[in-house]
Amino acid sequence: MFTTNKALRFGMFIALLLLIIFLLYKVGFVFRPVLVLVQVVAIPLLLSVFFYYLLRPLVQLMGKFKVNRTPAILIIYVIFSAALVWFIFSQWPLLYGQLTSFLDNVPNLLNAVGEQLNKLEKNGFLSSLFSSADKHGPSTITDYLNKGFSFLSNYVGGLFSFISNFAVILFTFPILLFFMLKEGERFGELLVRATPIRYQKDSREIISSIDRMLSGFIVGRVIVNISLGVLMYIGFLIIGLPYAFLLTAVSVIANFIPFIGAILSSVPILIVGLTQSPATALWSLVIILVAQQVQDNLIAPYVFGKKLDIHPLTTVILVLAAGNIGGIIAMIIIIPVYMMLKIITIRVFSLFFKEKWMKL
Repeated sequence: MFTTNKALRFGMFIALLLLIIFLLYKVGFVFRPVLVLVQVVAIPLLLSVFFYYLLRPLVQLMGKFKVNRTPAILIIYVIFSAALVWFIFSQWPLLYGQLTSFLDNVPNLLNAVGEQLNKLEKNGFLSSLFSSADKHGPSTITDYLNKGFSFLSNYVGGLFSFISNFAVILFTFPILLFFMLKEGERFGELLVRATPIRYQKDSREIISSIDRMLSGFIVGRVIVNISLGVLMYIGFLIIGLPYAFLLTAVSVIANFIPFIGAILSSVPILIVGLTQSPATALWSLVIILVAQQVQDNLIAPYVFGKKLDIHPLTTVILVLAAGNIGGIIAMIIIIPVYMMLKIITIRVFSLFFKEKWMKL
């Protein structure tokens, strides 16, 4: 009887939860202003969290030398601003010049790719990849490349337009970051105090685990991506790949998307290499594969250790699902969000359900 009552209460709870979700869906227009506010704040907040974990070790290091938090943060801001000014005046013109040149030369790049494909077809290389019935294989590939370049041009142009329009919102990022660096630790303690006294020890351990996970993940991801970018850039310079700096920058940014980013960033590299010669495209592929192997087998295990206990298949499924639901931003943050939920779920299960489950 007791078990039946528990099952009945659980069923009523699920039914009530589904009813609440249905009602919230029906009155979604009421929450539309809140969603707009969340969308406006989301990216500055994510940037603040990202740089908070990157810069917090510097603040803590200065604290060991008796430098108060506020002066330490201001010193870091001055250094960061100087580095940003250096980048704008020394590196940005090169990056922007390669970007505009790349976008202006898209038709010429497509023609060069078509010429290389025709040469390969005459040499019999491509003819072995297509059936005798399909005599338009190379032209079909060119059509797909044309669509891909058009999509890439529109995407990059839209991205830069988005950044330009977003400049006012990004003004809030340094302010959020300042208060995070100054009082970030207090936020976790406030969450602990909000829980019942008997669970505060467990809450503190959960928050501490999440904090260590986010810190290790973000700092490690930056180190791994920069290392990958250095390896690829050196290799591209050796083989004389055009737009080497631009393609490397795109690869470093895209590599923040696990697995999928590496594949997507490889496509324009191979295409640009093919515009020079099949040998250049082949060497570009070799450089990408070697750099990825060095990253996955040497750098990443040293940086992350066993902190990222996620199966590769789980990562791929999460990234694809997040991309369909929330786009690029969701694909970037899905892994740390999954790891946070995993930490919370394991502790909650251990506290409330493990003992009952073992007795079943």
